[in-house]
This record gives sequence, structure tokens and C-alpha cells, in this order.
Amino acid sequence: MSLRRLGILCGVLSPILWLSLIGVAGASRPGFSHITDYISELGERGSSTEWMMRHAGFEFTGFLYLCYAAALMATFRAGWHSTLATCLIGLDGLGRIGAGVFPCDPGCDGLSSSQDLHRLFATVGFLSGILAAIVWGITFRRYGWPRSLAWYSVGTGIAAAIFLMLMSWSRALVNAPGLFEHLATGVLSLWLLVFATRLIGSGPDPKSN
Repeated sequence: MSLRRLGILCGVLSPILWLSLIGVAGASRPGFSHITDYISELGERGSSTEWMMRHAGFEFTGFLYLCYAAALMATFRAGWHSTLATCLIGLDGLGRIGAGVFPCDPGCDGLSSSQDLHRLFATVGFLSGILAAIVWGITFRRYGWPRSLAWYSVGTGIAAAIFLMLMSWSRALVNAPGLFEHLATGVLSLWLLVFATRLIGSGPDPKSN
């Protein structure tokens, strides 16, 4: 198996593993609610699911993002649009790794430096993922990929941005920030899975597929 194909498989595995771990860790934490609690609380310092989410959820899936970005760099070798879009996916991976290295405080509402760094890396990861989906949507059209995939990519980025805004807004109006965060990461993960799955059957030159 070529390194390129292995990297693309990392892009397939990462969103599946990420969403699965959220489900398993959430079910393992008594009292955890996917409606009111943040995903980061599954990896908060001292929790029973800290190891699972910090190291397997955040850090390992972030590493898989970097491997996928390397495969994309080898696949789309020309054009600044694809280079920018690929770097954004890599930055998303780095943000997720950083969020695992620096766990949030219990309840993700502390004042420690680890909490601040966790919030910073998580924000970088989310914003990079949103921008990656939008820029890839533009890049797909430049490579002659289906218009439906391009619009799906742009729509994913917009939807994730809206969900994140609702997450912040809901903290003041309704107690459902976790729901909107789950929806944001869910649509971005599904988009990455669709993108990576399509690339599995592509040759070295994606313009020919």
C-alpha cells in the first residue's frame, strides 16, 4: 500500500473513530449529557474518560488529520487553493492535538492555563475545519469535481459555523450548548469522511476522476 493511500485511509478512519469515541465515552460517563455538556468534558482533567478522549479522541485523531493532510499534499500538487485547503486540514489536526495535550478543567469552566490553552486550540481546530470545508468546496470546482460535492462542502462549512454560533448563543438562552457543538463536529466529520472516501478510488491525478 502506498503512503498516499495510507494517508487517505487515515482521513476515513479519523472521523469514524472520533464520533465513535464521543459516543462510547459519553455512555461511560454517568450523568453526561450530549445536549448540555461539551465534548471536551469527556476529556477533562480527572474524569473517568480522560485517557480515552485526550489521547485516543483528541490527540490520535488529530494525528490522523495530519496524515490525511500529507496525502492531500501529495495528491493535489498544483495551485494555491488546494495548498491552502490542505494546510487548513493540517491546522485542524494540530488544534485537536493541542486540545488533547491541554485538557480543560472540570466542567470546562476553570481559570487555569491548561483551560485557556485548551479553549484556544479547540477554537483553532474548529475554525480551521470550517474554513477547510469552504475552501475545498471552491477547490473542487477548479478541479472539475461534481458541483454537488462543491456545494456540499461549502454548505458544511456554513452549517458548522452556524451551529457554533448557536452553541455560544444557547448558553444565554437555552441550556443546549452541547447539542450544537455535537452538530458542528458531526457535520464536519461527515464531510471529511465523504471527501476521503471519494479519494480512495481516485488515481494520482484527481482531475481525471
